[in-house]
This record gives sequence, C-alpha cells and structure tokens, in this order.
Amino acid sequence: MTESLNFPWAVALPALLLTAVTVPALVAADLRDWRPGRYLFKQLASLGFLWLAWLLRSADSAYACWLLAGLVLCALGDLLLMFEAERSFLAGLVAFLCGHLLYIVAFLQINTTVAGMAISLLPVAILVAGSLRWLLPHLQGPMRLAVPAYILVIAAMLIAAGGTLGSPGAALVLAGAWGFALSDLAVARRQFVRRSIVNGLWGTPLYFGSQMLLAASIAFH
Repeated sequence: MTESLNFPWAVALPALLLTAVTVPALVAADLRDWRPGRYLFKQLASLGFLWLAWLLRSADSAYACWLLAGLVLCALGDLLLMFEAERSFLAGLVAFLCGHLLYIVAFLQINTTVAGMAISLLPVAILVAGSLRWLLPHLQGPMRLAVPAYILVIAAMLIAAGGTLGSPGAALVLAGAWGFALSDLAVARRQFVRRSIVNGLWGTPLYFGSQMLLAASIAFH
C-alpha cells in the first residue's frame, strides 16, 4: 500500500494509458489474425514499457540504466518473434536471453539478500524441471540447446529477483520477473507445441503487464 501511494502516478500516466489501449488492441488483432494490426500494436505496446522506464529513470541510478537496457533488448526480441522463420525466432530468443542477463545485473544493484534468493530456489526448480520435461520432446535441431539455455538464464533471473525481497519496490520486481517468465510458456507453446489463440489471450497481457511492473520498479531505485 505504501509503495502504491509513493508511486508517481502523474508522471507515469501517459505510458500507462498507451499500454492500456494497445495491449487489448494487440490481443484483438491476434484473434482476427490481422497482421498489420499485430505489427503496429505490438510495437506500440513495447513502446509503453520503454516509455514508462524512461519517464521514471534517474540519471544516477545504475538500476534504471541496466533495467532500461534490458527492456530495450526485450522490445527487440519481441520484434523478431513476430516473424515465422526459425532463424528469426532464434535471434529473438538471443535478444530476450541478453535482456534477462541485464535484468540480473539490474537486480544485483539492489541490496540483495541470500535469504530471498534461497526462498526462490524451490519454486524456480519446479518451474525449470516442469518446463524442460514439457518442452524437450518437442524441440529439434539448435532449439534442443537454445531453449534449455534460455530456461536456465530465466531461472537465474528469478533467483536474482528473489534477492530483492524486503527492498523498496520488491513486489513489483518479483511480480514482473515471475510474470515475464510464465508468459514465456505461452510463446513456447505457440512455437513448439500447439498454435492456438489461447496462447495470446493470456500470454500477451501477462507479458506486457509484467514488463510494465518491472519498468515501474525504477521509481523506487
């Protein structure tokens, strides 16, 4: 409650409104299989979390700099994932992987606690084991190495996020990190298991909402 009261809502309002409009429009475009709309609204939705991070940044904040750099790479990865070719998907995966690595560096700028990281170990292990067991039978070629490597980087990101427990804005960091990780399951299901409108119905709002939460955490660091 205290963090909500201290959050600079007036400063963040333009980016919040942009996201509130473009994410539902993106979901609608996906449901209708309207590609021009998908390309347009996806980039505008990505602009929403980049804009929010920019509005909230502080010039002397290492956390803001590293997190914003990670958000830029994720926006690039999302652009690459719009295309169907495996090479484009792999490039997008690399961009997201690098974004996660920058998130780790950002989280470590906060006063991390070993206890917070330790608490994260069990749920992270469950997520990794479940994801690998589910996805490995569907992976072929370079994806048999790329996807597990990506999952392990996500695991490291979640553990680093857990280390922020007890710090200002930790709820935003934890919710954003876990939401981002879970939204990747929708992408994996679409790419490797089954293409379905259901993937975007929950994966798209969860992804952009999570990125907005991470961007919002800059206000506290």
